[in-house]
Amino acid sequence: MKLQISILCLALCSSTVFAKDVSNKSSAAEQVGYSFGYLMGRSNAESIKDLDIDAFVAGLKAASKGQASSLTDEEMTRALTQYKKQTEAKQLIELKQKADANATIGAAFLAENAKKPGIQVTKSGLQYQVIQAGKGKSPKANSTVKVHYEGRLIDGTVFDSSIARNQPAMFQVSQVIQGWTEGLQLMKEGATYRFFIPANLGYGQIGSADVIEPNSTLIFDVELIEVLPK
Repeated sequence: MKLQISILCLALCSSTVFAKDVSNKSSAAEQVGYSFGYLMGRSNAESIKDLDIDAFVAGLKAASKGQASSLTDEEMTRALTQYKKQTEAKQLIELKQKADANATIGAAFLAENAKKPGIQVTKSGLQYQVIQAGKGKSPKANSTVKVHYEGRLIDGTVFDSSIARNQPAMFQVSQVIQGWTEGLQLMKEGATYRFFIPANLGYGQIGSADVIEPNSTLIFDVELIEVLPK
């Protein structure tokens, strides 16, 4: 297990090592050390919240002074391996809880949304609303399309928007999430649809990046600008 420098800096700024107060009247070296440690500590507080900082500092001080370790290499390896396993198990439990909660919230949202005027539901569970009908061609799964879109969570958080970038996206219909693949083929050029995509037709139990959590229901406003020639 390799400890990150940021964790080291946080430990160095703990009360065990740096007991005296620092102010704008302290020496430049003290102000720099404190500022560097504080900022690193703030950005890593969540990831090391279960770490015993005092014990970390004790090991750091002993090693930096060339003192013998109170634990053998084998004992340290065993302790760190166990810690890693416990941390990963805890993260999996938290992820499962979050996924279950999102699934429940998403199912309730879609059930209510399906009752609203103008909402249509396909056999797969995809819900859509025609904002503006189109008059051009409809794409097929192997078609390449040019679209403008905005994606958001059901709480209104926007996570992606070609509209905001002022740059249409181009891709093959079959190479996106299932909800898009199905929904785009319902559209004609010039149309704008709003898709309400269940998690199983989106990013599922994995989610995407930090914004789209596991089992998130997604909403996309999509304008089909053009079905590109082959």
